[in-house]
Amino acid sequence: MDRRVIPSPMDTVFEFDYAVQAEDMRSLYEKAKRDQWNASRDIAWDTPEPSDGRTLADEMVDIYGSPIWDKLSEKERVELNQRLTAWRLSVLVYGEQGAMLACSQLVDTVSGTDQKFFQATQVMDEARHNEVLERYIATRLNGLHYPMPENERVLFDSILSDSRWYIKTIALQLVAETFAVSMFKMMAECAHDPLLQEVCRRILQDESRHMGFGMLALPEVIREASPAEHREMEDFTCMAIEKVLTGFFPVDAYRDMGFSAAQIREVQAYRRDVAARNDYAVFRKYFKRDMHAAMVSNLARIGLLTERVRPRLAALGIELPSAA
Repeated sequence: MDRRVIPSPMDTVFEFDYAVQAEDMRSLYEKAKRDQWNASRDIAWDTPEPSDGRTLADEMVDIYGSPIWDKLSEKERVELNQRLTAWRLSVLVYGEQGAMLACSQLVDTVSGTDQKFFQATQVMDEARHNEVLERYIATRLNGLHYPMPENERVLFDSILSDSRWYIKTIALQLVAETFAVSMFKMMAECAHDPLLQEVCRRILQDESRHMGFGMLALPEVIREASPAEHREMEDFTCMAIEKVLTGFFPVDAYRDMGFSAAQIREVQAYRRDVAARNDYAVFRKYFKRDMHAAMVSNLARIGLLTERVRPRLAALGIELPSAA
């Protein structure tokens, strides 16, 4: 698989004061040290595979319950289940590597020893997530990978090429981590394979801690930003949210199943109809509710849920509380 090189000129901040300056950030660092786990030692890789071959509940398949689903044989349903799991995990693998690279940049660019120490732990966390997801794909899904979706590529190109630590943090720890927490929570709940359930729950232990960095580091810089800087942060936030909420459809998985272009359009139409009726499986309903609620809450806490941002979020289908 080809490498991707992203130019990103940045300043490196070298600190000489190693005393504790931000106690809440140092506490987050202490929690990160305490909660480290080893993907080789602490995951039960010898867990037996499900007897029916499924990795996720069938309700997570876009066409579950549709006339198209009814026409599939049992073997085809199992294969589609596995391919869609491989597609989802491929997206997450790319996201974890992107996060690892972004956090390695943050170690350079953030000011303050406490912030640098914590970001160093997140680099390790993201490397471990990349490792454990890749190992699951290799051992349970025959190493099946799918290409990086265009929206994900554009988002991480933006994160990795911007020199400002707070822009990286908004897109990564605020937007991408909120999405990741909700996604791993949903997959832990709907996993048919107990090994996948364990992997997701382990990763969740780290992800919520990562969001904590943004909640601690961002409010001051947002509060002190000029009007022009504030608008730029708002625009970047909305762009990042749009990228994680739109444009993700596993077309390659359906093509590999032998679906024709017409059949794939039928799948997409069925998916849009389900979304319009909010007739999702319970797992997806909880995912949507949790992610949207967390996104709105976090934006409000750091000062980015402005009157300029609210209509753009509403246009993406995010439910917002009434403005005070």
